[in-house]
Amino acid sequence: MRLITGLIKRNPKLFEFVKFGIVGGIALFILYLVYYLLLSVCGHNLSYTVGYMVSIIVNYLLTVYFTFKVKLNTKRTIGFVFSHLVNYLIQIGCLNLFLVLGISEQWAPFPVFIICVPINFLLVRYFIKKDTDEEN
Repeated sequence: MRLITGLIKRNPKLFEFVKFGIVGGIALFILYLVYYLLLSVCGHNLSYTVGYMVSIIVNYLLTVYFTFKVKLNTKRTIGFVFSHLVNYLIQIGCLNLFLVLGISEQWAPFPVFIICVPINFLLVRYFIKKDTDEEN
């Protein structure tokens, strides 16, 4: 336990990344669950979009209060929404690319997640922590 505490104190950005991973895992689970459940009712694009919208709400709250522990403000909220809009466009494009390449609708989101999670971390961290980093 002391080893973990020591690592956290020496490298808070690593701890942020771990917390981001936890939050991202929860958001990805929600996204995939909604996507999978809706897939039999509507197409893959609509299913993915609804899943993304549901997961972004949980993701936003957990990112602000748990991952980066910052106060809400309009600038951060706009930045978060913008970063997720960019990320969504990349994800929906990748999803359709993997479907064209022959990956099944049930499995296509997984390579999308592998590509887009690191991009999302960088975008979200930039917009959420921008003011905080400039203050330090």
